[in-house]
Amino acid sequence: MNLLTAAICGLLALFLALVGVSRVGAWLIERRYPPVGSFAEVGGTKVHHVHIPAGSAADLPPVVFIHGASGNLLDQMVPVRPLLEGRAEMLFADRPGHGWSERGSGNGDPVAQANTIAALMDHYGMEKAIIVGHSFGGAVAAAFAVEHPEKTQGLVFLSAATHPWPGGATSWYYKLSSMPVLGRLFVEALAWPGGTLQMGAASVCVFAPNRMPETYLADAAIPLVLRASAFRWNATDVAGLYDHVAVYSKRYGEIATPTVVISGNRDTVVYEEIHSAGLARDIPGAEMIWVNNMGHKPDWVAPDLVVAAIEKVSGNAVDIQAAAKQVEARIEDDAFGPPAACPDEKPELSPAG
Repeated sequence: MNLLTAAICGLLALFLALVGVSRVGAWLIERRYPPVGSFAEVGGTKVHHVHIPAGSAADLPPVVFIHGASGNLLDQMVPVRPLLEGRAEMLFADRPGHGWSERGSGNGDPVAQANTIAALMDHYGMEKAIIVGHSFGGAVAAAFAVEHPEKTQGLVFLSAATHPWPGGATSWYYKLSSMPVLGRLFVEALAWPGGTLQMGAASVCVFAPNRMPETYLADAAIPLVLRASAFRWNATDVAGLYDHVAVYSKRYGEIATPTVVISGNRDTVVYEEIHSAGLARDIPGAEMIWVNNMGHKPDWVAPDLVVAAIEKVSGNAVDIQAAAKQVEARIEDDAFGPPAACPDEKPELSPAG
């Protein structure tokens, strides 16, 4: 056996070993984070979701939550559900290809995913709802409002990613993972080991400058994204986001529903001065809420503010600017995450975006 043949055999053995380790890792992740909700087949896609009926004393309209990149339905349900329980019918869903939802066919862009969520609403007879979208979920929420205005009672955007950004760049592994052949090989061998090594530090930076809750990764089942298929679909979503928003953001002026846009002024994941400010500019009557010293996770750092925004777009008399000031006072000394460890590079989108 010559040296070239030996090297090829060695690389092949290493690749197969990594694939084996990754599949065991994925199996362990699925054992640790099983489905928490129900499954419904809508539009040919089996969607994992949690539907919570309205309480007898409900005072708010139905609310649908759309999570961001690298996440799943738990990322919003864990912090927000306790504050809304009994007040509104709620629907939390894993976007197609995320969490425990199948990818299905034709769910490769925010419009198609919005259509799938609309079909899930029909499954429960939800005629209209307030749509809450975080990060990448903001692009889906905006598409939902354009495509399904009759189903949209209000919009709440949380650190949304909705507009074209300078250069259209994203993290290198998203583009690599979404490639047809090389991408599949990459995620099968390296998504789990590489992601396991980087997930903790990357998630800390998603929260920065605010402190990430110690149990966040487990509570929100974030490791589910490290399974090869979920990693690849997540990468495909993010890699295609720029092309979608470059075209679709021109339609936001069609949205005619009460809207609140919430953003921290220290978001290191997306360009808040482009996305959030753009939504406030493009959607007629949208109210912009800036929160000083907040990063990319208002759903976890300020769930009370999220509820106030839901109340506001539902038509209640809520001083949401005052609510934002209360959050600012609460987090003004929250300065976790040194700048050197969490640079403000805007790699649209980082993990858990």
